[in-house]
Amino acid sequence: MNDIWLLAEDVWAYGLFGVNISVIIVAIAIFFSFLIIRGIFSRYVVDKLHKLTEKTDSKIDDKIIEAIKAPVKFIPIILGTYFALSYAGFDEKMGIGFSRLIQSLIAFTIFWGLFRAITPISQTLKALNEILTPVMVTWIFKVVKALTFFIGAAIILEIWGIQVGPMLAGLGLFGAAVALGAQDLFKNLIGGMTIIAEHRFLNGDWIKVDGVVEGVVEDIGLRSTRVRRFDKAPVHVPNAQLSDAAVTNFSRMTNRRIYWKLGLTYSSTIEQLQIIRDDIYNYLMDNDDFETSNKVSTFVHIDSFNDSSIDLMIYCFTKTTDWGEWLEIKEKFAMFIKQTVEDKAEASFAFPSQSIYVEAIPGERPEVFVPPANKK
Repeated sequence: MNDIWLLAEDVWAYGLFGVNISVIIVAIAIFFSFLIIRGIFSRYVVDKLHKLTEKTDSKIDDKIIEAIKAPVKFIPIILGTYFALSYAGFDEKMGIGFSRLIQSLIAFTIFWGLFRAITPISQTLKALNEILTPVMVTWIFKVVKALTFFIGAAIILEIWGIQVGPMLAGLGLFGAAVALGAQDLFKNLIGGMTIIAEHRFLNGDWIKVDGVVEGVVEDIGLRSTRVRRFDKAPVHVPNAQLSDAAVTNFSRMTNRRIYWKLGLTYSSTIEQLQIIRDDIYNYLMDNDDFETSNKVSTFVHIDSFNDSSIDLMIYCFTKTTDWGEWLEIKEKFAMFIKQTVEDKAEASFAFPSQSIYVEAIPGERPEVFVPPANKK
């Protein structure tokens, strides 16, 4: 029993890395006490910061505090780890490792907070959206977040004695090898940068690329652009394809065009044609739905003699670019034209037809056989 007791005392005295088990128990108790303090800290300190930011007129401080709430709550854990390890009093070799651990936790918390704060800062800097474009600002802050992550990871590696320089040199060789097999990826990346730099289209624009896609742009990504078609199906188009193709951006229209050829019958008189032409032109000039300034052209003229009709060309623009409103305006205009042609001018619309004129019957022709009448 004495031997067992001596063994127990030896285990108690040199339980873990030569540290007394009682000391370890106290160190664990210190750490868990800071976990309790973390709840009190987050309840009072973070809430106090929220109340202070609510008193200001700016909303950026509220969003930043909300973003860094999680990193701030991690501070008591760092303190608990530091005091617990300090109380445990490990040897010099273990002490160096635990010191690096604390430094790593501090660096992690700092860059974690910076990483989370970038998003609310980007949302509040509306002045950059006016100078640049919203998509370009989004890309810039994506790069900033990537750099923040990379720098934070490099600092933590340096703390543990891992040199980042040789790793970057190795990654450079690896990247050169990968680049040979990832030419399309870099081509799409450069294509996306070209789209943003040239302001070809933005999120929410209605675009059309012949033979590729037509719809509303939802997101311009690093590799591809997501376009929502009008049947609500998403299409992911590589940026390189959009940067090289001819893109029609309907959202940049200043006006919508109506271009019609109105076919009238050849029996229409000059007076009827003039009435139809003048009434349609006056309708366009007097209607507020149509653009009549020098920015656009408006034409209503007899244009051509077709195979079965006299064609009246109508060329005009509406003030609205909204597709639904444009359809309503075009519908009212079509009803007015029908009423003018048929009721006021008493003319008729033409339809495809052919007329055959026989001027004379050839002289030499077979006689017509007339059967004799039946005789009873």
